[in-house]
Amino acid sequence: MSPDALAELSMTEAADAFARGDVTAASLLDATFHRLEQHGAKVNAVIRLDREEARAAAAAMDQTRKSGAKLGPLAGVPMMHKDMYYRAGKVSTCGSKIRKNFVPQVTATVLKRLDAAGAIDGGTLNMAEFAQNPTGHNAHFGDAMNPWNAAHCTGGSSSGSGAIVGARIVTAALGSDTGGSIRLPATMCGVTGIKPTQTRVPRTGVMPLSFSADNVGPLCRTARDAARFLGVVAGVCPGDPTSSKEPVADYEAALTGDIRGLRVAVCEPWFFDDIDASVLKGFEAAMAVLKGLGATIETVRPDSLFAVNTYTAMVSRVEGATIHQQWMRECPGDYAVHLSARIYGGNAIPATAYLEALSRRGPLLRRFCDEALGRFDVVATPTLRNRVPTRAETDIDADPDNWDRFMDLSRNTRPFNYLGLPTISIAAGFDDRGLPVGLQLAARPFAEARLLRVADVFQRETDWHRRTPF
Repeated sequence: MSPDALAELSMTEAADAFARGDVTAASLLDATFHRLEQHGAKVNAVIRLDREEARAAAAAMDQTRKSGAKLGPLAGVPMMHKDMYYRAGKVSTCGSKIRKNFVPQVTATVLKRLDAAGAIDGGTLNMAEFAQNPTGHNAHFGDAMNPWNAAHCTGGSSSGSGAIVGARIVTAALGSDTGGSIRLPATMCGVTGIKPTQTRVPRTGVMPLSFSADNVGPLCRTARDAARFLGVVAGVCPGDPTSSKEPVADYEAALTGDIRGLRVAVCEPWFFDDIDASVLKGFEAAMAVLKGLGATIETVRPDSLFAVNTYTAMVSRVEGATIHQQWMRECPGDYAVHLSARIYGGNAIPATAYLEALSRRGPLLRRFCDEALGRFDVVATPTLRNRVPTRAETDIDADPDNWDRFMDLSRNTRPFNYLGLPTISIAAGFDDRGLPVGLQLAARPFAEARLLRVADVFQRETDWHRRTPF
């Protein structure tokens, strides 16, 4: 197969082809490097390329397969990951100037699990500085750029992960999600991204942003890719006392191709206020697809979302300010202007308001589940209510008047971080400018298998996820 043909394989297709002996790990990696040389400059997704280490790992994996030894579920598949997943002895910048020379002494649990599954790690990816913006702007490494149109946002903060998967350079990449940072790049770059249930995936060795809302998850081509990836990285970890002991489902086995009788709740008006007409058209078409496959669609009006949005902002601001206190005292000028402004704001929120936000989390989760999931299996929303914006019109360092547009990007994603619910975003069409439109699905805690089944059925019926930008 040619490098471009190999690059079109999804993660699971590549892993299965390697397991059968149809391709080698070396040829898959060569295809990644070929695509990177062709298209890497168009997306500015890479911070560190570990070319020689990846070649050595691919050669070793080819020898493992030849020996007949048992292979992991991701054996031979090249990946790269957001530059906030620590690997002992390797610089992890976290997209910042402050950590440009930071060398961790630990390796993230999720990277260890991917290594054990046979994945080939090719390096680290661009991201919003300290994972704190929804657009993908980065004043230190340059903005990651959308593979569909470089003038437009990739989404953030997992900007490089969305861009490099969307550009068909790698098949999968770790992102993180504190307010939408997996789902927004997935939407804007036309790929699949899942934010698992809070605590489903351990965060050991991962840069923290907001310890009450941080989530680890993948950006991939397909729901099947996400199912296999999540099955590898999910599960309790002794190094992360917050990680759940809930048994990990067989996510890939859950992809039955059948959603007959599925009950879908569409929440109004929250997720649809001021929605762009072409985005709404894509969402309605997606609902028609699910209905045609046997699902029932019904509108609900959960009042709890207004309180959820207020408390979400309180929690993330206070916890972010707490994490950055020392650096903000010692080197405030090393932050991008918009980031220092956001962090400083967290210091002005009273402890009583923060504790109120934490104490209301459980009751609001129960209330939302009663309102929107009591009679339903999933909630469906547009991931983004607006068309994918340009980088210029969301650059708040250049023009503070862009603030409202900047913050509005995560309006539909933030509630699910506060509530801790599993949520997935998948490609569901294109807007009137030719930029991707995303469908977001959410479910009860630890119901990732259900979300993946619905997403997989949708992708069997449509081909939006197979469209390529170049």
